[in-house]
Amino acid sequence: MRKRCIGINTTYLNYALEVDRVGSITQAARNLYMAQPNLSKALKELEKELGFVVFRRTANGVKSTEEGAEFLYYAKHVVEQIDAMERISQRVGNEKLKYKISIPRGSYIADGFTAFVSELKLEKGMEVTINETNDIGTISNVADHGYNMGIIRYQVVDEEYYLTMLKNNHLSYETIWEFEYVLVMSKDHPLADQPEITIDDLKNYTKITHGDIELPHDKKNDKKKVNNPNNVIYVYERGSQFDLLANVPTTYMWVSPIPKSLLDKNNLVQRVCKAENNLYKDVMIFRENYHVNEYDKLFQKKIYESKVEVSTS
Repeated sequence: MRKRCIGINTTYLNYALEVDRVGSITQAARNLYMAQPNLSKALKELEKELGFVVFRRTANGVKSTEEGAEFLYYAKHVVEQIDAMERISQRVGNEKLKYKISIPRGSYIADGFTAFVSELKLEKGMEVTINETNDIGTISNVADHGYNMGIIRYQVVDEEYYLTMLKNNHLSYETIWEFEYVLVMSKDHPLADQPEITIDDLKNYTKITHGDIELPHDKKNDKKKVNNPNNVIYVYERGSQFDLLANVPTTYMWVSPIPKSLLDKNNLVQRVCKAENNLYKDVMIFRENYHVNEYDKLFQKKIYESKVEVSTS
């Protein structure tokens, strides 16, 4: 009997792995920055080439079939091996430093990264990538896209979900910091000099928040928000949030503690406000069996130094 010869587009492997990771074709398409119909078409072409169904559609999203689960197991290892071979190719004949970090939009983390870059040896050139994104993006970057390390931020009430996700993606982690969010606002904000701020005090003001924060699937319809204001402005990078906070004195934002130098530069203050489910954790993640190098150690050192600075100020 003649054996079936399969020629699979490796891009389709990444598509299938992303669908399996999030359990949704629609969400996977968003994460892959492609149209949902195009992703569905690619999956059908993949299944046609394989000769069996990889995913079955259910009321709760998509689930892998028995054959699909086995295929995805091998697909993940194939992708990992291809990434490893590409990294070897990039190193050959190229002495330039390549380093990739994925982080949340936290000011103390950005300060730590800046301090890290300032101490790199530049004699041989450098190519450093920093991707400020949500925790789902960072997990994908580190697990599947060759990033050296990453930092994710989640509410402590959701910790079990995230630790399971890290385990399923073969990622290890170290806790950096557990903290409560604080309010940041202009020094000219009507609440800036108020001794105690409550959730009710905020209802007449405009909340600024990041627009691409992704919640766990089982939390999407049960959002544990620290408050639910009438007016919200969604931003996607930290520069916009500081411009708005500094120049629109009726805005505020929930953030991790911010370095004093940055507050002073933007004419801002930060204030404590008690709220439910306001305990967060920043966690550094990396691949299982990843060998930490001198640059990783320097990055970790600068992040921890920055954390100590903001936590004691």
